[in-house]
Amino acid sequence: MSILRKSIRLSAAAALLVLLTFLHKLNTDDPSQARFRVSRHDEFFLDTSISSSVGRNYSYHRVHKPLEAAARALSTNFRHGVPKPSGSTYSRLMVVPRLEDDDVSWITKELPGVDAAIYVANDPKAPLHPPRNRGHEVMIYLTYIIDHYDELPDIIIFMHAHRWTHHNIELLGHDSAEMVRRLNNDYVIHEGYVNMRCQWYPGCPDWLHPHDARETLVKQEQVVLTKSWQELFPSEPLPEALGQACCAQFALSKERVLSIPLSRFVFYRDWISRTPLSDYVSGRIWEYLWQLLFTGNSIHCPSEEICHCQGFGICFGGNAGYNEYKELRQRKATYEVELEDLDKRQSRGASRGAEYGRRHNASSMKVINHNRQRYFSDRLEALEKEIRARQTEAIEGAGGSGERYSELGSEREDF
Repeated sequence: MSILRKSIRLSAAAALLVLLTFLHKLNTDDPSQARFRVSRHDEFFLDTSISSSVGRNYSYHRVHKPLEAAARALSTNFRHGVPKPSGSTYSRLMVVPRLEDDDVSWITKELPGVDAAIYVANDPKAPLHPPRNRGHEVMIYLTYIIDHYDELPDIIIFMHAHRWTHHNIELLGHDSAEMVRRLNNDYVIHEGYVNMRCQWYPGCPDWLHPHDARETLVKQEQVVLTKSWQELFPSEPLPEALGQACCAQFALSKERVLSIPLSRFVFYRDWISRTPLSDYVSGRIWEYLWQLLFTGNSIHCPSEEICHCQGFGICFGGNAGYNEYKELRQRKATYEVELEDLDKRQSRGASRGAEYGRRHNASSMKVINHNRQRYFSDRLEALEKEIRARQTEAIEGAGGSGERYSELGSEREDF
């Protein structure tokens, strides 16, 4: 028995060593392994130089709890934009980072009226490519702004290369093309910065806590955020929390970009180029800094209902209607779990064979389980029908016109 205990202890120690090695690898690694990944996985790199230049120079008050105060404290002089008169057109352009083997043909096929600047991250001979293959999409987003600062379109949409991906809007089938088609130009001009994801999780209401030095597998960047903050914003106090809906896809107005000096964008790109942090971690840090840069707030979490309706014309008749829709989705998930549990129990019972039936009166239990299955199946079918109907009404009912704002009352008054 003592040999078995020793083996178990050795196995546990080995597993812990592997985990610690993996965590360290996510923070720094060999520069020869550098490679771009939009989804922020796999290879990482190390650079020996560190940027120490001065960053943003506007000031704000020290952040204290609660989180609402943290969000308000990072204020700037950003103002709401004024949309063009009804019926006017806007110039729009997508900035898309890609790898050589990524298929981006969907952009020209599905969005013929939208210009695109497609950067090939791992091909220095491509017509559009970043100066260095660092920091995932951050390097490419900043490079576009720097190179086109004096000739920006009215609206710039920063998107990943894949058409369908889990972090896109679920109500639009996770379809990037449909999101860009439905994105409301007036809303982008008014807000200045619009996250292309409306669902809060992951990222909202507070995702990173810079004062918490504990490292987790989910938030590798949190433990190094304090030092990075001091390099990026040396004159600014560290906020209590940073948060916005993931995952580094957003739209900007030309006016909002031009409200920030070009020198800042150059500095931020320099930091990405020189930081010793891994590609994974530096990219993840910026995933929760874009809202700070373009709104002045450490936390940027507009309500899901307003984001869907004002931003993409998916309207449920107000917050109450949207909450009813979410409750239907939750009930559906509950019934699905119940059905799955019943199926598992039924499978376990069947595997026991005829012997179980001879020793116990199992027929009554089978009837009960069958009735429960039928109950949940019927309820699930009815819920799915109701959910589809509400989705269709929300997506098609608004018609993408300005009438979608009528349900929000005073929310439309700012336009």
